[in-house]
Amino acid sequence: MHNTVPFFNFLISAFESIRVFLGICKIRRIFFIQKELAFMGKRPGGELATRPLHFIWIADCSGSMQADGKIQTLNEAVREAIPHMRKAADENPNARVLVRAVAFSDEVGWPISDPTPVENFSWVDLQAKGISSMGKAFESISLRLKSPPMDQRALPPVLVLISDGYPTDDFDEGLRLLLSEPWGKKSIRMAIAIGEDADQEVLEKFIDNPQIKPLHANNPESLVKYIKWASTSVLKAVSAPMTPSSEKTSESFNILIPVPPDVEPNNSNHPDVW
Repeated sequence: MHNTVPFFNFLISAFESIRVFLGICKIRRIFFIQKELAFMGKRPGGELATRPLHFIWIADCSGSMQADGKIQTLNEAVREAIPHMRKAADENPNARVLVRAVAFSDEVGWPISDPTPVENFSWVDLQAKGISSMGKAFESISLRLKSPPMDQRALPPVLVLISDGYPTDDFDEGLRLLLSEPWGKKSIRMAIAIGEDADQEVLEKFIDNPQIKPLHANNPESLVKYIKWASTSVLKAVSAPMTPSSEKTSESFNILIPVPPDVEPNNSNHPDVW
């Protein structure tokens, strides 16, 4: 009987050692899981990572935009769209929306030059004068889309061109420079034509996508509606999860652009004025 006591003490000691060992293994496993989750939140493509989404307004500020309140309507429409942009950005916390604006007339300027978080973004009223240096505007944008300063983890940029006429400089060379940049080629390009004088062929070349057509705004109400759509629905589409596409280039992505809103043609409540 006395000989069995040491044996039982040995078993108890062994079981206690096993219990401690298993407890240590469990703690180590929890630690490594937490460490991996934290790493995923920081690495490119991690589930918790936020990816920059650059949104650039490209505004025609040539002299013709002074007529019939076009430039005033553009200013008001973008300002009204900002709260809706913020709401769209809030609905997708994995994308960090950064907004800026470039304006072109005789020269090209960036009234909002720094990529500004949408929650801090405010519009600067534009003035219209001079000619239409659209090609130079594209060249200037191409310099901003180089990598660096563009982040390799970024989502495709969104470029929204608003124009009421046609370029007076070397549009084709400016567009070539823009599309020669990888981020320029990857960008989602939209165009809003103000009035019947806007050059449809030029806008289609800028978009470079047979599935997307220029939007035609012939009165202030339609311009406001299209600007809101471009700054919210398109923003949501680009920031949604994407899969690589084999079409066009290996760097393309499958992004489903939503159908633009309907605008009633020349009705009595909102007659065409442009």
